[in-house]
Amino acid sequence: MCARVVHLATPPLPRVVPADVFDAFGWCASDSLEWRVPVGPRYAWDSSTRIDGSDPARMVFVLRPGAAPFLPRELARLHAFGLGLADEEALAPWAIDDATDGLHAQGIRPADAMWAAADNLNALFWALHDWAHFHNHGPFEQRAWTELQCDVAALAWLWANRRALPLDEATWERARADVVELARGRFAGEGLPAGEALIILDADRLQVLAEPRTTRS
Repeated sequence: MCARVVHLATPPLPRVVPADVFDAFGWCASDSLEWRVPVGPRYAWDSSTRIDGSDPARMVFVLRPGAAPFLPRELARLHAFGLGLADEEALAPWAIDDATDGLHAQGIRPADAMWAAADNLNALFWALHDWAHFHNHGPFEQRAWTELQCDVAALAWLWANRRALPLDEATWERARADVVELARGRFAGEGLPAGEALIILDADRLQVLAEPRTTRS
């Protein structure tokens, strides 16, 4: 079994939601996510999966040896295949909130604690979405707004890394449309107007966010 290892660029992005949604936005600056995907005839990157809100099959955060012992864990090979995993442990898939709280409380940089296994577009989207959660702590009392910030990050990071994945523009646009519908449903479920809020999910706005930022001297 062979794995392709890619360090996806996940630079910090600006806050696009109200200030009170997070209590520690950007408490740890994101820089990259180590992503591993199986290579071979039996396992291959699949960009055809839709982002429909279902559990992301074949995605898991594999914990680095000795890292964050307080996190709930399961055997990584139960969730990720084709990577030659044996006794490696992974963050339990139901424990994303535990990781968001625990890493923040302990001041542990997420990249020092874990890497992501994902072999399809839906799985990688949610890995990037959760990666944003890990770097931006909040009480999760305003779900629609909290998830919107992470949706924006995941889509922008997918666009920024599209050549490395690979991911063509049409497939990214299909994923973006799926995410817009999920976000619209969250706002409707909370009885909130979504019109102006979802403007940030326009393709051109996301692509601008994904552009490398330079600092003027």
